[in-house]
Amino acid sequence: MTLDDAEALAAQIPSVEVWDPMQVLPGVETRRGDKTRDVRLLGYSERGERVWDRGVSRGEYFDAAAVAGSSRVALVGETVVRELFGGEDPIGADVLVGSVPFKVIGVLQRWGTDVHGMDRDNEVVVPITTAMRRVMNVDSIRGAKLLLRSPGETDAAVADAKRILRERHGLAAGQPNDFTIMTSAAVQKMLAKTERVLFLYLPLVAGIALVAGGAVAASLMLASVGERTGEIGLRRAVGARPADIRLQFLVETAVIMLGGGVAGIVVGSAFALFVAARLNAAGSVSVRAVLLGIVLSVVTGLLAGVLPARRAALQEPAEALR
Repeated sequence: MTLDDAEALAAQIPSVEVWDPMQVLPGVETRRGDKTRDVRLLGYSERGERVWDRGVSRGEYFDAAAVAGSSRVALVGETVVRELFGGEDPIGADVLVGSVPFKVIGVLQRWGTDVHGMDRDNEVVVPITTAMRRVMNVDSIRGAKLLLRSPGETDAAVADAKRILRERHGLAAGQPNDFTIMTSAAVQKMLAKTERVLFLYLPLVAGIALVAGGAVAASLMLASVGERTGEIGLRRAVGARPADIRLQFLVETAVIMLGGGVAGIVVGSAFALFVAARLNAAGSVSVRAVLLGIVLSVVTGLLAGVLPARRAALQEPAEALR
């Protein structure tokens, strides 16, 4: 895809309100003095601030003149600022991106880690023409983002985009597209499908974990019954009934499982909040999920303790003491 392709789409699709091209170069070395860091280089136009919904927290965004003139100006993410500049103000400073010197004119708004695990603050944004001509030496772009005036015009816009690009790329009838179009509706469908898979997978994993935990607890308590034969016999000799012995081992197993469940809830909640913070997303712990985890732990402990409790209760006092 070329800049001319993107401009043709914006000009010939009536529902396009604003658009922006994109160029990407992952893992380019950026240097400031004796400090270096591999960053993700992005090329946008002056409309990138609006189209990609990310401006600057300090300094200023580059303008149309900078794009037209392929100016060597850059916007840097907070991770780049921390690693290359330390406590120094980056605005007005020079950095070397690849082998091309740039002047920093702004610091990008903090983003955090995205859903793919990528640090979006470890990025440098430059005018797309500069990225294409001075850094990458290419005449193509990675893609373009088109914002429509109304979501209801999406299907018509997609049909127009396919027709325009096929005509511009000289594709005959029957030839496959040499481009990909992704809509927000398609992204939402993908996310919904992923959520459905997770809603099926997570309870299955939790069930397996409960069964495994119950089996381990039952095995440990069975071994404990064998090791505590003398204790069981002594309790029976001083008047404890079989029901008392059963209750003792059921409660012990339930308490062990409850302790494991509480520990799992604490560790899981802390990990979930940590991941949410890294992804720059809102994180919360469901009280209902916590209560469900506690109840399931106790129930699993009681079920796992049935066999050990029964075996302990069936021991004869005389045999146990012997």
